[in-house]
Amino acid sequence: MGLRRTSWVQLYALCRRAPLSTAPAAREQPAAGPEAEPVCGPAETARPPVPAVDFGNTQEAYRSRRSWELARSLLVLSLCASPALLARHEQLLHLARKLLGQRLFNTLMKMTFYGQFVAGEDQESIRPLIQRNKAFGVGSILDYGVEEDLTPEEAERTEMESCSSALERDGRGVSKREKQFQAHRAFGDLRDGVTRARTYFCASEAKCDSHMETFLRCIEASGEARGSWEGLTGTRVEAQGWHPQLQFSDVLTKWRRFFHHVAAEQGKAGLAAVDTKLEVAALQESVVKMGIASRAEIEDWFTAETLGESGTLDLLDWCSLIDSRTELSRHLVVPNMQTGRLEPLLSQFTEEEERQMTRMLQRMGVLAKKASQAGVRLMVDAEQTYFQPAISRLTLETQRRFNVERPLVFNTFQCYLRDAYDNVTLDVELARREGWCFGAKLVRGAYMAQERARALEVGYEDPINPTYEATSAVYHRCLDYVLEELKHNARAAVMVASHNEGTVRFTLRRMEELGLHPADRQVYFGQLLGMCDQISFPLGQAGFPVYKYVPYGPVMEVLPYLSRRALENSGVMKGAQRERQLLWQELKRRLCTGSLFHQPA
Repeated sequence: MGLRRTSWVQLYALCRRAPLSTAPAAREQPAAGPEAEPVCGPAETARPPVPAVDFGNTQEAYRSRRSWELARSLLVLSLCASPALLARHEQLLHLARKLLGQRLFNTLMKMTFYGQFVAGEDQESIRPLIQRNKAFGVGSILDYGVEEDLTPEEAERTEMESCSSALERDGRGVSKREKQFQAHRAFGDLRDGVTRARTYFCASEAKCDSHMETFLRCIEASGEARGSWEGLTGTRVEAQGWHPQLQFSDVLTKWRRFFHHVAAEQGKAGLAAVDTKLEVAALQESVVKMGIASRAEIEDWFTAETLGESGTLDLLDWCSLIDSRTELSRHLVVPNMQTGRLEPLLSQFTEEEERQMTRMLQRMGVLAKKASQAGVRLMVDAEQTYFQPAISRLTLETQRRFNVERPLVFNTFQCYLRDAYDNVTLDVELARREGWCFGAKLVRGAYMAQERARALEVGYEDPINPTYEATSAVYHRCLDYVLEELKHNARAAVMVASHNEGTVRFTLRRMEELGLHPADRQVYFGQLLGMCDQISFPLGQAGFPVYKYVPYGPVMEVLPYLSRRALENSGVMKGAQRERQLLWQELKRRLCTGSLFHQPA
């Protein structure tokens, strides 16, 4: 196929569709779904006080669970805390399948790991669990947990091909991307060392369309199961396609870094991104010195119409500037801090690659529109740091279009990242300026081991906070900032996706201090199915919006998910035995009180 020259800003503009500005952008109105919820805000009538939540009352925490389910949880979570067992779990599963045969192996899995972490094989079989959880105040975030059974070599080859442009693959283009944003064969299999639900490989547009159909079915199932509840479902941008995500992330990161470089020159290093403002006059001098453009040209870029009368420019203004200035766009891509000059980045793409990006944006729009019609909120999961800038930008564009009346689309922020606070505060400020509804899910993160290994091997700064305590501090700082926003903005919402009891207690305390009532349904809580019931169910029974992440699918097809869930539990359960202690405590209580055959009511 022939090539035609395409600037990065043309690609960037496909994602932006409208310039960043202090005026609200034109956005698509979401369709009214069945039982569409009104905009959430404080009730006008007097409400009862927020009920206290007791995470140590095992009788209340496990009211929804039969005794044999408690025993299974205790067994599975104990096995997950065994390093020796986990190191050989794949070999043990293979041996068990060989010795028992497929039918008995499936039965064994349903009695243990599968039964603990997976709801069932299809939408019909998972309904009893969903309804039971709902009866005890806990909703469901559905996810079809099937993953392709690729060998490491096949996964590596597919990912390497998808992370480079056609020009790079055939040698006609030389990438000037930084190391972090180049594909590396040693980390081609994205599943290695990852504890998330599943990994997607988009080898073709047909495969991406298949992923979209899977998400559409999950949205439909969530809408059918929600009843009077708000439905929630998760999605992943990388499952929707567009191969050159690394290049796009490189461009976004370098332009943001250029802004901070100029800020340091103006003596403003160390400030939070949302508080950093450049003096426009000094910035103009820097632009001229670097040879980006002449003084006459840049006078048209920095005008009162685009920047106001303050004489300063912040990071959001800066991003708006590069979207709308084609002359500056020619040089956008690589500010080299060592040479003080701009270097051209690979900027030619095939027509097919451009169409791939357009189709990816269309798929995201289809999912958001379907979610709006079904009365379901869409939570976009986070990815590795070398993909995340592009994914966040694309999610932001979807939020602009669909978060009009309420936060329909939630972006995910990984608080183990050093720049998490900047990312959260900038998005909150952008939503304020443009008038759309901010929606976020806060997590600690799922890629720590892989991110650190890749940074060390490839040779760039580790993007992860140095300790778990530092990550918790960032999480609480981000959460506190968002809760303060919720106090003044009834159209914003956040999901606290955490298994950490201390973080949940922190959230409850701050909600009480800020006057955020659970009936406002601005603060949601989320945990994985099979983990931390002692947190989820007391919250639900006290009236707080709380959800379980509920994967489903055939036994053999969700084994990759189960493997990662076991690995995740190894990290969580080795350091915290509280859940196992509470399970054992409740089993002993039932045995001593003659209620071993307890039936949920």
